Amino acid sequence: MLVALVDTLKQLRYQIAHLEDDTLATEYPELDNFIHQVGLTVAESKNDLVFLYQFLYVYGRKSEATFNRFRNELERFCLWSWLVAEKSVFDLKRDDIEAYVDFMVEPDSAWLSNSVQWRYKDEQGIRRLNTNWRPFINKENIASQQTLAAMFTALNVFYKFAILEEKTFANFVPVVKKNSPYLVVQSQIKIPDTLSDIQWEYVFGVTRDLCEQQPDLERNLFTLACLKGLYLRISELSERPQWSPVMSHFWQDNDGFWFLRIMGKGNKLRDVTLSEDFILYLKRYRLYRGLPALPRVDEAEPLVHKIRGKGGMTVRQIRRLVQQSFDLAKQSLLQDGFKDDAEQLEAATAHWLRHTGATHDAQTRPLKHLSEDLGHAKIATTDQIYIQTNIKERAKSGIKRKV
Repeated sequence: MLVALVDTLKQLRYQIAHLEDDTLATEYPELDNFIHQVGLTVAESKNDLVFLYQFLYVYGRKSEATFNRFRNELERFCLWSWLVAEKSVFDLKRDDIEAYVDFMVEPDSAWLSNSVQWRYKDEQGIRRLNTNWRPFINKENIASQQTLAAMFTALNVFYKFAILEEKTFANFVPVVKKNSPYLVVQSQIKIPDTLSDIQWEYVFGVTRDLCEQQPDLERNLFTLACLKGLYLRISELSERPQWSPVMSHFWQDNDGFWFLRIMGKGNKLRDVTLSEDFILYLKRYRLYRGLPALPRVDEAEPLVHKIRGKGGMTVRQIRRLVQQSFDLAKQSLLQDGFKDDAEQLEAATAHWLRHTGATHDAQTRPLKHLSEDLGHAKIATTDQIYIQTNIKERAKSGIKRKV
């Protein structure tokens, strides 16, 4: 029977304590029995699990999303290593990693579930295993480039961490990735997903026009302005364990320029510049909330407020606001005869707003300034994603050539 090795991020520290104290059976009886059974063929499996928990604890501190991503990838890797290869993860060689990639592309049917399943449920102080849980979901495109890239990233980070901790001295993942027959080398033009001019005009304009009839849409309008006008990710607007975005995170320098301090990926703080146009919508939103037009340094009011309840909003709640504005825009586009634009808007996500703002501003702003506001660690990332100048010049130079 396949057993989930890792519970939730909240439960991880209890799993670590139980495993180190050899008391896992008191709270996780099925997992304890599984580890004992696996230990009969792979003696180091328990040590592997201890190290996996340590790794997830370190990386899980960054964010729950990071924890979940690494948990899913490394959990099934460990299970494969013990049950299929019958080796410790630190005894695997290059050909073993290659065999695992083959397995990832075409997993055994016994490892597949038709839906997302919970792992453990509390039952009178005991965490009971869900026997329907499986490492893979059948409806996932397991062999997709995105899925394979995520798998290689997780394994590479795991083995690099193991080398630093002197748990192993070899990392075969980069060479396996380089020579993998499943990965497609990307050399084609990649343009980020963005809203067209007319789609953005309707998304923002319809929401703004309806604010008079439905004042609470001012919150939607401000959210749209943040995501598109400041190139923010939804996670950067939301309430998180490490960060609560509040109005005092807006600040003004001695020259009168305004900035917003936010926490981005990897818990990195950055200051995003505010445009004159954005400040108008900031003032509008604050006046709707009964606040002074501009923020003060001591304001603890959440950046995006809840209509009911206290504190800031979650990622899911903010995403719901954006989707509401998308739906309103689709209705208006259809009514005005823009059927294609309405249908294309069906595929849009909140993250498209960040891409839309950055793509538009890439035509006029210095690349370094845009990169810093986006929070990219490397300016080359901004260049690769948003700068299409060379592509357009190449197209222009080739358009007159004869066949």
